[in-house]
Amino acid sequence: MSASVVSLSQHTPELDDEQQAAVNAPRGPVCVLAGAGTGKTRTITRRIAHLVDDGHVAPGQVLAVTFTARAAGELRTRLRALGVGGVQARTFHAAALRQLRYFWPRVISQDPWQLIEGKLRVVGQAAHRVGADTNSESLRDLAGEIEWAKASLITPERYPAEVARVRRDVPTDATLVAKVFAGYEALKTSQQLLDFDDLLLQTAAVLEAREDVAREFHERYRCFVVDEYQDVTPLQQRLLDAWLGERDDLTVVGDANQTIYTFAGATPRYLLDFARRFPEATVVRLQRDYRSTPQVVSAANTVIAAARGQAAGTRLRLIGQQPSGPEPTFAEYDDESAEAAAVAAKIKRMITDGIPASEIAVLFRVNAQSEVYERALDEVGVPFQVRGGERFFARPEVRQAMLALRSAAQSPEQLPPDAVTLRDQVRAVLVPLGLTDEPAAGTAGRQRWESLRGLVGLAEEMAQVHPETDLGRFSAELTSRADASHPPTVQGVTLASLHAAKGLEWDAVFLVGLADGTLPIQHADGDEAKIEEERRLLYVGVTRARRHLSMSWALARSNGGRRRRRSRFLYGLIPEGHPTARVASGKGGAKPRCRVCGTSLSGAEALSLRRCPDCPSDVDIDLLDRLKSWRSAAAKKQQVPLYVVFTDATLTAIAEHRPCDNAGLVSIPGIGAAKLERYGPDVLSLVVSDDV
Repeated sequence: MSASVVSLSQHTPELDDEQQAAVNAPRGPVCVLAGAGTGKTRTITRRIAHLVDDGHVAPGQVLAVTFTARAAGELRTRLRALGVGGVQARTFHAAALRQLRYFWPRVISQDPWQLIEGKLRVVGQAAHRVGADTNSESLRDLAGEIEWAKASLITPERYPAEVARVRRDVPTDATLVAKVFAGYEALKTSQQLLDFDDLLLQTAAVLEAREDVAREFHERYRCFVVDEYQDVTPLQQRLLDAWLGERDDLTVVGDANQTIYTFAGATPRYLLDFARRFPEATVVRLQRDYRSTPQVVSAANTVIAAARGQAAGTRLRLIGQQPSGPEPTFAEYDDESAEAAAVAAKIKRMITDGIPASEIAVLFRVNAQSEVYERALDEVGVPFQVRGGERFFARPEVRQAMLALRSAAQSPEQLPPDAVTLRDQVRAVLVPLGLTDEPAAGTAGRQRWESLRGLVGLAEEMAQVHPETDLGRFSAELTSRADASHPPTVQGVTLASLHAAKGLEWDAVFLVGLADGTLPIQHADGDEAKIEEERRLLYVGVTRARRHLSMSWALARSNGGRRRRRSRFLYGLIPEGHPTARVASGKGGAKPRCRVCGTSLSGAEALSLRRCPDCPSDVDIDLLDRLKSWRSAAAKKQQVPLYVVFTDATLTAIAEHRPCDNAGLVSIPGIGAAKLERYGPDVLSLVVSDDV
């Protein structure tokens, strides 16, 4: 035993009984069913150290693979701390690339083939040759289908039959996709190119075909560890089998309840069937959750308890180990803007109470949902970062749509005669860009559709607040918002899709937009397997929270929009009798009432004024006139529309409430930290001078 290796042969105090059982399991096949927050990384690194410590294997003979470079880096760091720094911890692709570079000159040729990091150029050439669409969204969808097929070990010839068998949602005619796929593979071969999937395919093929190469590899690596085994694709499993050969020194770790990438070819069946393949395998279940409070754990268990299908087979039930914390909160709002405003206000209070912004996350189902939260957080002066995707106004389809809207505003004769309202005009401009009544097929097409639909929602919202808004003013508003959405990168609140949040955790998590049609996503309806994957997405979201968990939904996308119901996954999760009355204020708590007549308020203008628009106003007319004059000068100096400085409703609210300090000013909806810093001194001086 090396003196530098931490001895783990005896019971390790920092491991619980189940973790210790996994660490001390005999050499051979081991399956660790590890729930969220149960310490799987600690367990597998200590198992590797234990095997090295007991002399079963040398550090350099261990190959540990996972799915992200970040996770591989964490494995290496922890292993070095345990004195086993020679272990190879890599992603599947990084491990295959290293091996292929070593064997290529002997097996293929002295000249290495070029690895392409992006396949769109070659896919575009193949698509052009067979008459398929070559716009950017179509090419991304075609590339995605090729990646899925190769990950699933499906050839171009088998593609049409396989997508029909599994009822896959394909972006265009399956026969046409197959032709593009075949052309793409032919072009790569003729140009001596490899894509990332080829790394796995070629490495597996070499090990399968060349006995001398396989023998050398098997002598080099004798022990294998696979993390996140529920996300393995058939192609990755084929490579793993080639690595193993006839041996069984394999430890796998996974949680079928967190299988959320089946659209990319991942399948939990290898994890669930592990004990059948290796009848002598040691199977250990890790269910003690060290991440989250018992309240969060209980919510997660409730979500996943209703799961059906093969992926629910492990039936792991988490047991919270952390001290008790607050109960999860639930809230219902009239529209998405109100929901976002409420979430932003709660986040600001949390930060004021001492929770770092970097320990707070807002998680949603689709990236297009980020815009309303970007805006709401900007409004209250809370920094944020968008993880796993671009900010809304930086997305290509949004930039293209803004150009089209600006052109239509400058040449209104382009619009159809029946497009009278702002909403109709915006829809008319966006339909040629991909806006349809139903979601588009394919991942890229659906993302474009969601973004375009988000722009229509902004038009509806603006028309509600300012009925006089025309297409030109709307286009200018979009430009202003886009210009304001490029602050310097800072540590702040994380905005992320549920997929991008996998593997991460925060002290406080806001799960937003939990309405049917969004979670579960609309195109999952009618397919039980897809619905179950949507349920697992919610489970992943819940288990990201350590202490504070907030779940919310809006009954409409915009004020006065089509009504919808809260997510079906929430039934049974919300405690009976829990107050989930609608909140329209965007501030949480009781629904606000008019300070004049006492009627419940709804709508941005009423909420800003804190009274019904038709109720008598006690506005200071002279002060309002001075505020408007000041706004005109400020807008002219900045070369922006008047409403970018302050809306009419906000100025009216200032003239009615006459705030005398910063606290009074920011209490008015529409005035956040950014506007307070820029305009606060001027506005307060106008109010004070009026009092004098």
